[in-house]
Amino acid sequence: FLWIHARECFYARVWIPDPEEVWKSAELLKDYKPGDKVLQLRLEEGKDLEYCLDPKTKELPPLRNPDILVGENDLTALSYLHEPAVLHNLKVRFIDSKLIYTYCGIVLVAINPYEQLPIYGEDIINAYSGQNMGDMDPHIFAVAEEAYKQMARDERNQSIIVSGESGAGKTVSAKYAMRYFATVSGSASEANVEEKVLASNPIMESIGNAKTTRNDNSSRFGKYIEIGFDKRYRIIGANMRTYLLEKSRVVFQAEEERNYHIFYQLCASAALPEFKTLRLGNADYFHYTKQGGSPVIDGVDDAKEMVNTRQACTLLGISDSYQMGIFRILAGILHLGNVEFASRDSDSCTIPPKHDPLTIFCDLMGVEYEEMAHWLCHRKLATATETYIKPISKLHAINARDALAKHIYANLFNWIVDHVNKALHSTIKQHSFIGVLDIYGFETFEINSFEQFCINYANEKLQQQFNMHVFKLEQEEYMKEQIPWTLIDFYDNQPCINLIEAKMGILDLLDEECKMPKGSDDTWAQKLYNTHLNKCALFEKPRLSNKAFIIKHFADKVEYQCEGFLEKNKDTVYEEQIKVLKSSKFKLLPELFQDEEKVLSPTSATPSGRVPLSRTAVKPAKARPGQTSKEHKKTVGHQNCCSSQIVKVLNLYTPVNEFEERVLVSFIRTIQLRLRDRKDSPQLLMDAKHIFPVTFPFNPSSLALETIQIPASLGLGFISRV
Repeated sequence: FLWIHARECFYARVWIPDPEEVWKSAELLKDYKPGDKVLQLRLEEGKDLEYCLDPKTKELPPLRNPDILVGENDLTALSYLHEPAVLHNLKVRFIDSKLIYTYCGIVLVAINPYEQLPIYGEDIINAYSGQNMGDMDPHIFAVAEEAYKQMARDERNQSIIVSGESGAGKTVSAKYAMRYFATVSGSASEANVEEKVLASNPIMESIGNAKTTRNDNSSRFGKYIEIGFDKRYRIIGANMRTYLLEKSRVVFQAEEERNYHIFYQLCASAALPEFKTLRLGNADYFHYTKQGGSPVIDGVDDAKEMVNTRQACTLLGISDSYQMGIFRILAGILHLGNVEFASRDSDSCTIPPKHDPLTIFCDLMGVEYEEMAHWLCHRKLATATETYIKPISKLHAINARDALAKHIYANLFNWIVDHVNKALHSTIKQHSFIGVLDIYGFETFEINSFEQFCINYANEKLQQQFNMHVFKLEQEEYMKEQIPWTLIDFYDNQPCINLIEAKMGILDLLDEECKMPKGSDDTWAQKLYNTHLNKCALFEKPRLSNKAFIIKHFADKVEYQCEGFLEKNKDTVYEEQIKVLKSSKFKLLPELFQDEEKVLSPTSATPSGRVPLSRTAVKPAKARPGQTSKEHKKTVGHQNCCSSQIVKVLNLYTPVNEFEERVLVSFIRTIQLRLRDRKDSPQLLMDAKHIFPVTFPFNPSSLALETIQIPASLGLGFISRV
């Protein structure tokens, strides 16, 4: 390590760690010589100190950049690019110049100012339109313009990935990118398609966003929107895919947090004449909206937000009658949460007769009170010779009630996504698209559970994708072109991903424990310790707990509480309760459940554009004697938590029509013949011995053959490339 300084009077400046400010700047007072154990430093405030070097690593503190480079709008222009240099540059730009955007090569770094800035108007959009990325100040519009320009110039589809920690402003950034495309491209018809695309935002935010301790408008689901363009690069439509909705929030909120916005919008609008039949009241009245103790967000008028939500629904063609149907189901969920149980003994319970909350729930859902009351307190068991009904304890009944509420909400969420996609669908042939991925950010709270585990796992996969594109592939390109280059040693998070998803990893052990008759969170925790403690450097056990574990993620160490992991991973609901709902006289309710029994290929898109999240496809086993009849057999842990599907989405660079134009019809016919007598399509994953030749006739194209994807509409998602 060579320290260079000007002999006249200036010595090198360095960064040293500080417990309060993270990094502090200091000037070297004396030349460093190899073998020195201490550096003589002077802090900026004038205080002198001796900085002891680590005796093992003998690593010197990172050098500070010259003042002339501080405040650069591209981090790659800095002489020294390390953590303190990056943080200091961002701090100077943000505090001194009120600039929230900074480039890092092709990546845009954004700081959330937690206030509305006047830098997103139509005049700003027009200023960035047609400009090169480096010619203007860093901005989300510059990234959007680059994507739009490359799509048009290179005729290649584009994707914008918006990632970051919870509360960093990802959802807002994604909305601004979409607004840019809507403004610069215009619509291909008189139907104002771009307005419809933007109208999907308030709807999805109302049903998928909530207040957390980190963010008043936190997305509790992942979203990928594909904006379609015609040959003149005008918007013709869009399609949305959603990932891993946080269903547990419907029935539980931590302190200072809220349920989904739509519930509070409903309660704030309870006095409206059309809502009288919903029997709503204040948010503090309902168990599902009062647990966080924070029903109001400063500066947000929930009644006004409800008006915006309803206007967006109308713009997207969701009629008033369907809107009222949606609100009726949501109100029913709130009343269901107020249903109470009284214990008869340790193994059985009952609901008080003519119980108001259940009466209102049944009236709204159009189902029989006696039937629903019975199946909330009982379950059906099947043996080899007979079926019998068994009462359940008060605790099990509460869990079953909450599971039903989550299931109804999740199905309603999917139904709304499906209808939004229908409204955004175009009959015009799509020429190209730009995808915008807005995925939940890395999270660490005081108490972290299954939801944070899934979110952070998905972020590990995204980080791996980022590393692959920014470092690995870029450097391979340099080497291929024989450009002189010193390889950068970047952090590889594959070991962390293996800890979670590999055989005998955390998810694997969780799935196995869910299959055990007496499996519990405690026994699962012990299996984790036995398998990974002192064997994997990224896995730790807290000193004072036998019911928690720590993972060293790429962003931070996170301690997860094991309590509730098994129940949330099973993600099941009693079939008899669903049958009662399916028999409803209320037209919309059975509609929510009609697609549940359809068999889908494990990697094909659902009718609403959502991608099934199965990690592997397993044919559901027949019910064993004594096994409870459940609606769903797959666990959430069995679903890969959406991460591999997200990575697949990022690699979608070929329109469906490109595949259909270049694949021989005989190939598709061969597959269809093989499928003709098969009903259990997921089992086709086992047919690895069948290799179908795909012939691509010569057809000049700017697209590489290896990027061609099999369209989901063909139902061939189980086929893998050989």
